[in-house]
Amino acid sequence: MLGIESIILYILLGSFVGVAAGLFGIGGGGIIVPALTMIFFMQEMPSENMMHMALGTSMATIVVTSISSLRAHHKKGGVLWDVFKMLAPGIIIGTFLATFLASILSSKHLAIFFSIFMAYVSIQMFLNKKPKPSRKIAGPKLQFTAGTIIGAISAMVSIGGGSLTVPYLIWQNVDIRKAIGTSAAVGFPIAVSGTLGFIVNGWENTDLEHYVFGFVSLPAFFFIALFSYLTAPIGVKLAHTLPVDTVKKYFACLLMFLCIKMLYSFI
Repeated sequence: MLGIESIILYILLGSFVGVAAGLFGIGGGGIIVPALTMIFFMQEMPSENMMHMALGTSMATIVVTSISSLRAHHKKGGVLWDVFKMLAPGIIIGTFLATFLASILSSKHLAIFFSIFMAYVSIQMFLNKKPKPSRKIAGPKLQFTAGTIIGAISAMVSIGGGSLTVPYLIWQNVDIRKAIGTSAAVGFPIAVSGTLGFIVNGWENTDLEHYVFGFVSLPAFFFIALFSYLTAPIGVKLAHTLPVDTVKKYFACLLMFLCIKMLYSFI
């Protein structure tokens, strides 16, 4: 049975993720994965599948948030669809194949990989470092290769790819707004391909009686996706009133704390 405590935690997590997504323009995987592992620990879920479930469920929620973000950026003309078309094939292949690797790694190893990557993201966010533009838009071969790498890493840590795609596009002299918009578009194939991969690789874990589909917890997906979608506009409004650069530093510290706490749970 799905307890009321779990539902409340999913709602609170989804609400927080929505505000953070609107405020910082992120997909929320960096918050969802460590937070879900803590909730799953409370639910006494088997530890061997805990990290896989957190990654798969997080990826599924990004499908919903990426659609909303993509539509908003497209309306403002902020998506470079020509670049997206070059990146997408590599993104889809890299993301899907990486879920096979993620499925055979232990939860402990996945937690270590996730924590190291999110530590890098947190430091970059805290220091507010941006790459210096130095090149023109790359050709199809480089974009395909870059897309494959971005997709693979995104699947391993269950993110929408923004922390990788945005700096990569800025490096190619793409305007920051269009880099963010194109990254939002890239987040959709990452999320869809990643979710399908975690469902396929976790098929033996399916237990519809307990609302588990592959490596996706359906109740967690539903409540987190719904409430993150509903609260994202609050974050957008806050972005125009709060000192975002200062808040980003606090947020980076929170991400680091969550990752350390999650890693400690597996050691």
